[in-house]
Amino acid sequence: MGLTSSALLLCVVLCTALTFAATVWLWPRLARGSGPRVAGRAGLLVLVQVFLFASVALAANRSLLIYGSWADLAGRARQEAVRPGVAVEVLGRQAPGVPGGGNPLVSGVIEKVNLHGERSGRAAQAYVYLPPEYFQKGNERRKFPAAVVLTGYPGTAENLLKGLRYPKTAWTLAKEKKAQPMILVMMRPTVSAENTQCVDVRGGGPQSETFFGTDLPKAVSSSYRVGGSARNWGIIGDSTGGYCALKMTVQHPETYGAGVGLSADYKPEIDRDSGDLFRGDKDEEKRSDLLWHLANRPQGASSFLVTTSLQGEQNYKPTQQFIKAVKDPARVSSITLDRGGHSFNTWNREIPPALQWIGGRLSAE
Repeated sequence: MGLTSSALLLCVVLCTALTFAATVWLWPRLARGSGPRVAGRAGLLVLVQVFLFASVALAANRSLLIYGSWADLAGRARQEAVRPGVAVEVLGRQAPGVPGGGNPLVSGVIEKVNLHGERSGRAAQAYVYLPPEYFQKGNERRKFPAAVVLTGYPGTAENLLKGLRYPKTAWTLAKEKKAQPMILVMMRPTVSAENTQCVDVRGGGPQSETFFGTDLPKAVSSSYRVGGSARNWGIIGDSTGGYCALKMTVQHPETYGAGVGLSADYKPEIDRDSGDLFRGDKDEEKRSDLLWHLANRPQGASSFLVTTSLQGEQNYKPTQQFIKAVKDPARVSSITLDRGGHSFNTWNREIPPALQWIGGRLSAE
C-alpha cells in the first residue's frame, strides 16, 4: 500500500480502534500485580499509542503531502534515468480541479512528465499545466509564457496541485482577466533525493543549478509552445523552493526574467538533508548566498517579488536586506503580511497576487 493511500490510512485507523477495544477488554484481566500482567498492560498502552501516532502522522502526511512514497520517507527517492535525445517524456494526463475538467478546451490539462536534462545529466518528474487557451481554435501557433513552480523540501509536486492549488488559481485568474494564461511547470526543488537547493554539487554530485538554470527551460520549450528567452520565463517557489526561485533569477537572468520567493531563505541550509553541497569550495558557497551575490556580482535586468510577515516568519530581516540590495537594472517588489507563518495557509494568501505579478512581467513572444 502506498504511503498516501486511503487503504493504508484506513487499515491503521482500524488497527488503532481494535487495539483500544482489546485494551479495554483485557485491562481487568491484567489487573493483578504479577510481572507478566504489568508488562501486558504496559505493552497494550504502548501499542495503542503507536497506532494512534501512526494514524495522525499518516493523515497529516496525506493532507500536506510532505512525503509522497515510502522511498521519499526513507530518503531514497527514485532517480529517473536520462534518455538521450528525449527532452520531455509524457507519463500521463489528468484534468485540473476546475469546472469543465473533462474538456481541455474549458479547463486545460495537466501532464505528468519526466524532464531530461542534457547538460546536467539528470532527469526529474514534473507536472505541466497547459491552460485551456493552449487547445482552443485559432491558437494552434500561439506561444505562452511559462513559470516554473517549486515546492519546499521535503515535499511533493502534488502539493502544488492540491494543497496550494496553482492550476486552479491560474485558471481562475485568467478567466477573470486578472492574469494572462500561462504554462506552469510544477516540481520539487531538487533533482535527487538530497536537498540540493539548486546548487551544482561539487565532486560529481547532482547538477541542480544546471538543470533548473539551463536544461529545464530548453526541454520544455522544445516540446511545448513556449519561447526560449528570459522574458518568456518566470520561476516561483515557497520556502526552499523560494530560495531556488530567487537563486535562479539572480544567477541566471539570461534564463528567467522574473522570480518569486514565498517565505524564502536567502542562502542554502546545510544539514543532513542537503549533505555537504560545496565540499570546500568557499567561492561557490559565497556565490550561493544571495545577499553576497547581489553586493558583489553584476545584477541582471530581472524582477523579483519576495514575501514575509511581521509576525510568524523568521525571514523578515533578511527579506528587508534583500530588498535594499537589489539595484538597477533589476527591480524588486514585496508583500509583507501583518501575520503569517511558514505554512500553506500563508502561501495560499500570497499565491494569487504572486501569479498576477509574475504574469504581468512575462511575455508570450
